[in-house]
Amino acid sequence: MRKLHEYMKIAEASQILGASQNTLRKWADEGRIAASVNPANGYRLFRREDLEKFLREAAKPVSSKRKPK
Repeated sequence: MRKLHEYMKIAEASQILGASQNTLRKWADEGRIAASVNPANGYRLFRREDLEKFLREAAKPVSSKRKPK
């Protein structure tokens, strides 16, 4: 079981990702980024390693499947 200090609140996570808190909520709800929910208050909590993984995936180049002319 993970310790609570391994998680950060949405405000800190949004600063790390450079996205608004509402965007992070949307991404978490869509499953685009891993988030846990504190059962006591319903707040979303994020692990730094999950944020770093998300950033690595987002930084991957998109391959183009265009046909040459």
